[in-house]
Amino acid sequence: MKRRALLSLTASAPLIATGCAAPSSTTSTSAAPAATLQGTGDLGVVIERAKGALTLINTSRREAVGRVTGLGDLSHASVVFSRDERFAYVFGRDGGLTQVDLLTQHITGRVMQAGNSIGGAISADGSLVVAQNYTPGGVKVFDAATLELLADLPAHTASGERSRVVGLADLPQRRFIYSLFDANAICIADCSNPRKPQVTTIPNIGRQPYDALVSPNGRHYIAGLFGEDGLAMVDLWDTPPRVRRILAGYGRGQQPLPVYKMPHLRGWAIAGGHAYLPAIGRHEVLVVDTATWAEVGRIPVAGQPVFVMARPDGRQVWVNFSVPDYNRVQVIDTPSQRVVQTLEPGKAVLHMEFTPRGESVWISCRDDNRVQVYDTHTLQSQARLDVDAPSGIFFTARAQRMGF
Repeated sequence: MKRRALLSLTASAPLIATGCAAPSSTTSTSAAPAATLQGTGDLGVVIERAKGALTLINTSRREAVGRVTGLGDLSHASVVFSRDERFAYVFGRDGGLTQVDLLTQHITGRVMQAGNSIGGAISADGSLVVAQNYTPGGVKVFDAATLELLADLPAHTASGERSRVVGLADLPQRRFIYSLFDANAICIADCSNPRKPQVTTIPNIGRQPYDALVSPNGRHYIAGLFGEDGLAMVDLWDTPPRVRRILAGYGRGQQPLPVYKMPHLRGWAIAGGHAYLPAIGRHEVLVVDTATWAEVGRIPVAGQPVFVMARPDGRQVWVNFSVPDYNRVQVIDTPSQRVVQTLEPGKAVLHMEFTPRGESVWISCRDDNRVQVYDTHTLQSQARLDVDAPSGIFFTARAQRMGF
């Protein structure tokens, strides 16, 4: 019995040491909490867009647990997570890439990698972080542990000018896919050798791709087109990959409304055998059969949709809107394909995020300085958190999902 107890204590020693280890460097002035052992699976962050800060949250307790400052311009920001869900990588509008330790609540690395950046991705094996940039146009590849720059991949138009990069997503096998807004092209970067990536360019995919999503199984990449009605889809299982136009001319014969905010395609708006996509400049959600990629329906909604996001089980799709309807959120029942509830969480709803199994949804209300949490089954409010000008909400469960 004594020998068994000794073995148990010896085996646990590395875990105790790991839990108490201090980060290698800290550049944030925020105080770290008292050392306690905890997991990271129910953690997340809320962007404070006006303060250049993160509010750290616990999704199980539905409360704020800390704050990290000093992240620069977060007026447009996105976040990805390390595979162990301990580190958040924050991409800021000013080109800053910041590594934040969620357990110690400190900045552990930061580089100014561009002049204007709108997001990034992390490789499937967690070893590479890639930023997509407007200025200068292109992508940059970094070592996820050290933030060392490994490769710089400029994006060019046919005339040799730089192109803005959008729709960056991770693919299996250390690959990334992204769209060139100004070059009407889609690129696939194989970073098996991260210092010498191999880039395949698919030209003439349609005018002005503005954002994109990857299907949950990693097979299809769908880019929305701002310059025309329709979308560009690449079947990544094809050899070589080829682009196919889908939903071409979905607004033919109709006068589009002025576009107040570009729709976002992130969020896996794929439920069952259908994809649910925002129609640009229209008060509609498009329904697409994922077997044929043909339009099979349209759902009238309250305004111009921005985010169209499927609950993880696919039973519901939640939609938020641009001005002047951005105080509303509508819930679509996917079996009947109709709106079953309209909610008004607060002023200027900017983002939504489902908990991993979809029992709750967190909604940022920028102009009310709060985050509202709803039960997705009863559609009743569960919690309210005071957060300064919240925008993006990101949970660590994204680390285990492709295209997030």
